[in-house]
Amino acid sequence: MSVTAFEHPFLCGLVGDEETANLLSAKAEINAMIAFEAALAKAEAGAGLMSEAIAEQISSTCVGFQPVMADLQKATGRDGVVVADLVRQLREAVSTTGSEEAARHVHFGATSQDVIDTALMMRLKEVWSLFRTRIDEIESGMSRLEAQFGTRRLMGHTRMQAAIPIAVSDRVRTWREPLARHRAKMESFSESGFVVQFGGAAGTLDKLGDKAAEIRRALALELFLSEAPQWQNQRDRLNEVASILALITGTLGKLGQDVALLAEMGSEIQLAGGGGSSAMAHKQNPVAAEVLVSLARFNAVQLSGMQHAMIHEQERSGAAWTLEWLILPPMVLATGAALRLGLELVGNIKSLGKD
Repeated sequence: MSVTAFEHPFLCGLVGDEETANLLSAKAEINAMIAFEAALAKAEAGAGLMSEAIAEQISSTCVGFQPVMADLQKATGRDGVVVADLVRQLREAVSTTGSEEAARHVHFGATSQDVIDTALMMRLKEVWSLFRTRIDEIESGMSRLEAQFGTRRLMGHTRMQAAIPIAVSDRVRTWREPLARHRAKMESFSESGFVVQFGGAAGTLDKLGDKAAEIRRALALELFLSEAPQWQNQRDRLNEVASILALITGTLGKLGQDVALLAEMGSEIQLAGGGGSSAMAHKQNPVAAEVLVSLARFNAVQLSGMQHAMIHEQERSGAAWTLEWLILPPMVLATGAALRLGLELVGNIKSLGKD
């Protein structure tokens, strides 16, 4: 049984998004963490902290490495993080296929947060690419609506009361223009926001001496991330991600609310693909529109939690970090679902306005 609606056996059909969920899955997270360990070995070999042969033993073992998930679950309950046991298992695998010396070099100079936060950034970068593509598709769909129906009339409403007639293009513009601004924010964040986290035990990379900055740069390059000083207790970047997600779902919630109200009045919009009723066979419920409103409100609520998760005491906070794990992935899933439903809803508008 799943607790969250996003992964529920049947509710996921309503609020889930398989493509986004795959990018956030345990398998994707483990793969990203293993990629970190392989990249770290290569970066440290390049800086002369281990031989190229040892780095090759580590990286080749990482290829296809599958940890025992039951052991990871048990250890996480004990340690609070998954990395300690993941590294233990990886060292055992390296020792078996390579050498004891190579096993000792696994994870050298790093700490659990380096692995977890960098793996998160790697996956969020993929999510960003997916979401930008979907926003482009929704904008294109809205442009088609404007080209087809833009000169028609709608009754404008202010404060839920009929006001004066407006053009369909006026309403569509209020749906489309914020998405363009959100996309611009995403593009700006992509330039330097997806950064490697590499600080070691307390953010000082003390074990790496004067090689620390060189290794961090090489690690970032290997993982296709930007390079930045440690940020383990500086969570503003992830709050910026959460803010952009809430902006996207908020704008799509506005679309959903408007479409639901148009459907309620009935004479100014025709929708395909509405949901059926178990009691009233004549109904076509605007399900996608309604769920867009729900997802927008969900993310708005979660955003305050991400602000709380910014408060890390001293060099690292277990409590704030755990809170972030509880909040950010559902926000990403909610946004993926909203973009899926927004694209579906725009495509299902068969007529808008009156001649």
